[in-house]
Amino acid sequence: MFLVLFVAAGLLCCANTSPVTKSVAGQRDVTLSARPKRSSRIIDECMTVGLEEGTYYYKSRGGGEVCGVYLLSQPDQLVQVSFDYLNVDCDSDGLVSFVDGWELGGELFPSEVDAPLEGRVHEFCGRLKKKVFRSSGNAAVIQYRVPSRGDGFRITVRYAKNPAPCNMLVDGVKGVYTLRNHGRRSNCSITAIFPASLTLLQIAVGVNGATVPNRAIETGVLSRCEKRGGHDYVQIGGAQGLDSTKMEIEDSVCGLDSNPRIPSSHILCGMTTVRMVSSGLTDNTITLAISQITDFDITPTLMCQLPL
Repeated sequence: MFLVLFVAAGLLCCANTSPVTKSVAGQRDVTLSARPKRSSRIIDECMTVGLEEGTYYYKSRGGGEVCGVYLLSQPDQLVQVSFDYLNVDCDSDGLVSFVDGWELGGELFPSEVDAPLEGRVHEFCGRLKKKVFRSSGNAAVIQYRVPSRGDGFRITVRYAKNPAPCNMLVDGVKGVYTLRNHGRRSNCSITAIFPASLTLLQIAVGVNGATVPNRAIETGVLSRCEKRGGHDYVQIGGAQGLDSTKMEIEDSVCGLDSNPRIPSSHILCGMTTVRMVSSGLTDNTITLAISQITDFDITPTLMCQLPL
């Protein structure tokens, strides 16, 4: 499967040195709202970051490398990919796949723990006239190996409104984001692909509304909720890779507070993640401000270790 091939081929390495991360980081002056809505683009690099809607063309020059087109929409959108044309020779080990989420260095966003891999990867080869796929969140990858010269594909990328966003990948410099479990038993996370400062603006996690009428009684922000045995909590931390289950955790918080007055977190890691674990017993929501750390003289509250 391609998720293994990418690692074996050595094309993807640690997130803090990834060509994908560098490409996105190099566009720090471009806000998400300023992206062009439609475009046409020829895929001529092995690793391509597609932030715009439009049509993408690929024609093989020969060679057996495994490559990818990384697609990213607004946090409250889905990625829809239509394969308008595909001609990839199966007999020469040609293969194309659609992956729901991102994969870097063998790590997935969202992680397999929070979103099982089953149903997230679709592989095919041969001739294909029309096939449409949709991601569950705002990130998707087209991975491909097309050894036969002249073979290739054409895809059309569109972004659609996500009525219940859960897992979000963020490439903007700063913004305000809200995570909700929508009353479901599901883990949701937001990952910024840069070192970031986090400011908690509102939290209602692990509090049963039935026992707190109109939420008039606030508990404040409680710390170390995971170690207290809480079933619903928010982990704040970071990692050098995409897998949120492998991140270093600064704290796990829960409680009810409409105006928290707690210090900001400064996460000096390749990836900054807020992960909300929900049992489904309570309707959880958390709102926070995320901004990229550009002043590296700032005192970090968490600093990730560099890989050996």
